[in-house]
Amino acid sequence: MPEIAPHVARMPGSGVRHILERALRRPGTIILAVGEPGEVAGERIRDAAAEAWRAGAIRYTPNGGIPPLREAIRAKLARENGLEVDTEQIWVTVGATQALHLAMALTLSRGDEILVPDPGYTTFTMNAHLLQAVPVPYPLRPERSFQPDLAELEGLVTPRTRALIVNTPSNPLGSTFDRDTLRALLDVARRHDLWVISDEVYERFTWGEPHVSPATLDADDRVLSVFSMSKTYAMTGARVGWLVTPPGWRQTMLRVQESVVSCVDEPSQRAAAAALAGDQAAVHRSAAHYRDNLAAATAALDARGLRYLAPTGAFYLWIDVSHVSDGDVVAWCERFLDERGVAVAPGSAFGASGEGWVRVCVASDRDELLEGLGRIPAPL
Repeated sequence: MPEIAPHVARMPGSGVRHILERALRRPGTIILAVGEPGEVAGERIRDAAAEAWRAGAIRYTPNGGIPPLREAIRAKLARENGLEVDTEQIWVTVGATQALHLAMALTLSRGDEILVPDPGYTTFTMNAHLLQAVPVPYPLRPERSFQPDLAELEGLVTPRTRALIVNTPSNPLGSTFDRDTLRALLDVARRHDLWVISDEVYERFTWGEPHVSPATLDADDRVLSVFSMSKTYAMTGARVGWLVTPPGWRQTMLRVQESVVSCVDEPSQRAAAAALAGDQAAVHRSAAHYRDNLAAATAALDARGLRYLAPTGAFYLWIDVSHVSDGDVVAWCERFLDERGVAVAPGSAFGASGEGWVRVCVASDRDELLEGLGRIPAPL
């Protein structure tokens, strides 16, 4: 029989998904490996989707999304991000995953290079392989508190480099980039005429300085911004995100969106519109829950002498287990799951710089979180 395309066969899988699938086969496992909010989307949001189904609103929508949702996104960007855009720059996608894929497909050709954070979200590298581009990791190291070394990053630029991915707040690190760092990254992009793809999925969850959208610092329309409903509104399965493009891309986006998904289903879009336009109390409650869980978790780690990156955003803890992982954190995570019944994500799943570390999601029940963390062996 024919073979699939070689570049697809070479595409790496998700190390997080590997652990999750293994955990789901083990009853009673404490699952801290996957970024799933513990809450359920609010009743008002669910009612909006249900009413769309009851009304038969399940036909094609405009490629870019239904007007009420695009307008709600436009207003949200202006109100919360300080970003003034036209609705024709907003393209509703099947979650941030499709938005990231679109952004990379729009800016990369076969053999082009893209700078990706290491550690960084697994899809960055997977997308690059699927598009026959070359992901080039820019290391984020513990000795720099996982902040980028601008000189090192710029040294990775070659004539084939076309884009730079920026992810703040970071998945998996739970770190953020401040305004000065983002401005410096944009300066690098400007000097080398690179696109900047900004992943802002965790924008509503920062623990200190407010979130800064790189597009607000963009003077020459080189930033493509990716957002999602999934984490903010506990809508991971509804699959609604959006891509904000530079101005003037409407005709291109019509063709590209039609060729990939045509449109996102209307019930999910209506739910997203209701979430964005309605009361935000549930978002504030979620943020308080994650912040309190992080405080409890870091206190527990401090008491046992476990090293971690102090979180400034998202709902993850990045924990050093190099004292027990013996240079192979994937194998240690598998043993930890089998022997102690706790699933955590191996840091190396997010890049070579993650070896010896694990990512823990703190969005779950606090007692379960603390029980799981308590099973991590402490340093001697």
